[in-house]
Amino acid sequence: MAVAARIKPQELFAPEEWARLSARSSWRGIAMVAHAWGVILAAGALFVIWPNPLTYLVAVMLIGARQLGLAILMHETAHGGLHPNLKLNDWLGEWLCAAPLGASLSSYRPYHLTHHKFAQQAEDPDLVLSAPFPTTRASLRRKIVRDLTGQTFFKQRLGPIIAGLKQRGHGQAPGAIFARAAAGQKRFLLINLAMLVVLSAAGLWWAWLALWIVPMATWFPLVTRLRNIAEHALVAKDEPDPFRHARTTRANWLERALVAPYHVNFHAEHHLFMHVPCWNLPRAHRLLREKGLTEGMLTAPGYLTVLKAASGKAA
Repeated sequence: MAVAARIKPQELFAPEEWARLSARSSWRGIAMVAHAWGVILAAGALFVIWPNPLTYLVAVMLIGARQLGLAILMHETAHGGLHPNLKLNDWLGEWLCAAPLGASLSSYRPYHLTHHKFAQQAEDPDLVLSAPFPTTRASLRRKIVRDLTGQTFFKQRLGPIIAGLKQRGHGQAPGAIFARAAAGQKRFLLINLAMLVVLSAAGLWWAWLALWIVPMATWFPLVTRLRNIAEHALVAKDEPDPFRHARTTRANWLERALVAPYHVNFHAEHHLFMHVPCWNLPRAHRLLREKGLTEGMLTAPGYLTVLKAASGKAA
């Protein structure tokens, strides 16, 4: 197996620089989780107070982006970066980030660390995400339409159940398939039931569907796809240079609000120094730039630039 090449941070940074970059915080991770949920609540309140098509569109986009933010913070907990107390780190990641989205930190962590170990090598489990690129603009357009119309969501969420029903043995009750699926999503179902109960008590039962499930079925899959494309699409397979295992994409304030929350755009730095907390990745980028080390790094000036390149294949 070809393990991805590594660079020792001590070869690039002075001891005091590295100590500051890699330091954990007892409050920043908690603040980010609180911020994600705060934006979700504020965006929902915006539509509840001023219900019209524009505020609904804004709410769906903001909530879907913060659902991605929760996934990013779950990713941070997979690296032990959200809190120095690992038990609290994992609790935050499992219950406040992963479970509301139907994910599992305990399942995600080994998968994701394998991705880091074999980044862009044949054994990288995420290689399948970047392999289709470049593609045609028509193909990318179809993918975006499937995301925004909920087709991607239903395929991912209901696909395994439908496949299980089609493949069930003679005499096997369909209820067993549903029970097995429900058992695997206990935390997701529990938290979403709690949301529905609380909103129903406030006379807003419809908000769970309109302001939580709809964003999860539309904007969240889209920005997850855009994130995946920006991070690893068009990155060479078996790339030997650690500075080019992933892409860093510059993000303006609107892109950070709707596409790339919590410094996820600094993905080249994350692969170089995967134990640096996400809030220190911009600082890592500045230090590398000051040392003249970003010229060979894989970067893009914005998400539209990456999408144009990733969909530049001739029809």
